[in-house]
Amino acid sequence: MTLRVAIVGSGPAGIYTADALTKQTGTSVEVDVLERLPTPYGLVRYGVAPDHTSIKSIARVLRAVLERPSVRFLGGVELGADVSAAELRERYDAVVYCTGAMVDRRLGVPGEDLPGSVAATDFVNWYCGHPDTPADRFVLDAERVVVIGVGNVAVDVVRVLAKTADELRPTDVPEEVIERLAASRVRSLHMVGRRGPEHAKFTLKELRELGELENADVLTHQDEVKVDDVASLSRQARGNVDVLQSWASRVPQDRPRRIEVRFWLRPVEIVGTGRVAGVRFERTRLADGRVVGTGEFETIPADLVLRSVGYQSVPLPGVPFDAATMTVPNEAGRVVGGEPGQYVAGWLKRGPSGVIGTNKSDAAETVRTLLADVGGRPPADRPRLDDLLAERGVKPVTYDDWLAIEAAEAALAASLGRGERVKLPGREAMWSACGR
Repeated sequence: MTLRVAIVGSGPAGIYTADALTKQTGTSVEVDVLERLPTPYGLVRYGVAPDHTSIKSIARVLRAVLERPSVRFLGGVELGADVSAAELRERYDAVVYCTGAMVDRRLGVPGEDLPGSVAATDFVNWYCGHPDTPADRFVLDAERVVVIGVGNVAVDVVRVLAKTADELRPTDVPEEVIERLAASRVRSLHMVGRRGPEHAKFTLKELRELGELENADVLTHQDEVKVDDVASLSRQARGNVDVLQSWASRVPQDRPRRIEVRFWLRPVEIVGTGRVAGVRFERTRLADGRVVGTGEFETIPADLVLRSVGYQSVPLPGVPFDAATMTVPNEAGRVVGGEPGQYVAGWLKRGPSGVIGTNKSDAAETVRTLLADVGGRPPADRPRLDDLLAERGVKPVTYDDWLAIEAAEAALAASLGRGERVKLPGREAMWSACGR
């Protein structure tokens, strides 16, 4: 008999899990990849910046896995709404949860919920055309923007805001988002970190790319990028520090937009009456490896604040969850504290760390654990998920339906004279593209 496995989530972690399962030769396996959205690829489609086409090309690798005969894509099927974790366990020999880290961590400061204070994930979802975020979510009438955080997501957000709409037209950004970017009133952007430049999380390639923008002056403050012992840093950190220090001596060229990358400032309050007016920061320093306040304060004016201090996972209904680590408790991918036959991979397993490729080895570990647990035990004769979904009137988006969505996006791009694809605006357009 054939081992039947359900994978919940079709991002890199989920598809790499399907890849590892279907490439092994010791056991016959059928894999169903369940996804609450109508489209696969998760963060590759809705998290990677649209102008980073080389990273987005990973979708071609993921696509090849979904096209294997032993893999089915079931889009538009949501855990907890359309099917429960218990019902999946009844219908599959194993269930692997790969839903990633979907929300931003909060700052925990007063004023965080003022209008104009927004999680960076909301903004990323907007310009990436995520169907949960309407195209009219952002107006961009703010002239002053503060981005709190110094990781790659923060760099992406600043770069997209600083570029011209024409620079982004060849990408897959939805047309209405392009129109709103074209009307943007943004003039100044501050990207702020609570530690020093040697602790910043962005990669050197992303940082250099920011400094090469034609539409923006990119500057740092000399006193904030000074590092006493550069030689002791990692190669990555040394590269970042070198670039950031070189920006401190730049002379502004009066470009349309201005970016200042700031360090040693931690947010203590988002200020404003009825709406964001600025962010109050306290200057920091290191004491025994910890960031401590100095009692010196500075307020940076802002009309829009984007919080980018990390991602975190959310609990799944019916699945154990550790609120301290914001992950599913597990041993080498085997869920701890729940019913047997449950596994986890990706950020839900280890937290938001690593790059897209890290999910490949992570998924391989989970699959080794899963197969070792199964051993030589014959799979059980189980009811089919298809019958349950049909009873509930849930018609999954098939892989062929997804190909129809892709074709509609390519046709839209051709009609607009824009690149290879333009993302469809929302679920209704996707349903229409696949004949729903």
